[in-house]
Amino acid sequence: QVQLVESGGGLVQAGGSLRLSCAASGRTLWSYNMGWFRQAPGKGREVVAAISWSGGSTLFADSVKGRFTISRSNAKNTMYLQMNSLKPEDTAVYYCAAGPSHYGAEADLYDYWGQGTQVTVSS
Repeated sequence: QVQLVESGGGLVQAGGSLRLSCAASGRTLWSYNMGWFRQAPGKGREVVAAISWSGGSTLFADSVKGRFTISRSNAKNTMYLQMNSLKPEDTAVYYCAAGPSHYGAEADLYDYWGQGTQVTVSS
């Protein structure tokens, strides 16, 4: 069993930056693919970024390309999401997820989820 805990969310002005962290416990993550998803009020959950177990492959939603960076430290059992040039439309609850199967953007690929952290971007 894997437990995931997100941190780093908060309130920031448009154009600002935040760094989210996802710390895992219960099992080492070195063999798990991981991802960040978000859900805004009244909308469905969407992928933000994903990273393969080795860190060698990443993918990003078109809406965040060039602004967000995903990384991981298997030694620290932690994944990160660096968010720059934030926009009001980035406001959402951000979730981290982990899964041992295929790497990708679909939520169904991930077996374990954190409780979420709120990111609010003011205009």
